[in-house]
Amino acid sequence: MPATNAPTGYSRLRIALHWLVFALIAQQYLFKDAMSAAWDRITDGLETGFDPLVLAHVAGGALVLIFALWRLTLRARRGVPRAIEASKVQGILAKLTHVSLYALMILMPLSGFVAWFGGVEAAAQGHNVLKIVLLALVALHVVGALYHQFVLRDGTLARMRRAQD
Repeated sequence: MPATNAPTGYSRLRIALHWLVFALIAQQYLFKDAMSAAWDRITDGLETGFDPLVLAHVAGGALVLIFALWRLTLRARRGVPRAIEASKVQGILAKLTHVSLYALMILMPLSGFVAWFGGVEAAAQGHNVLKIVLLALVALHVVGALYHQFVLRDGTLARMRRAQD
């Protein structure tokens, strides 16, 4: 539940966390092949040596989880700026997208950890399904931001670039 005295914009910390999470999620997709190859070796009963890209994937997932929880804590304690909506439907879609993104920023690392450290194949399969959903939601989020920037010209994107400390 947002605070009653919601801020008018996002702080430097919140903007930094947003873009750090974006970069970490992008890195997870760009370098996923090393993790997939390591997982295949393990499920085939083969040894897997140290690979810095596998470590980066595991650490990146842990950081996404930590930063998502931190962002949710900030939202709960300080509230969020009022949404800029063009319509009721757009507001509902934006809220569903954000809730889903946060859920996936928590579920993806958890399913990855259960798969990797617990050797649970079902968690790995779930992780693979969730990555497609996450990618689609990130794309929707980006399209929404660009729509606000170039069609509505309502300043929504500027709130994620300029801090209101």
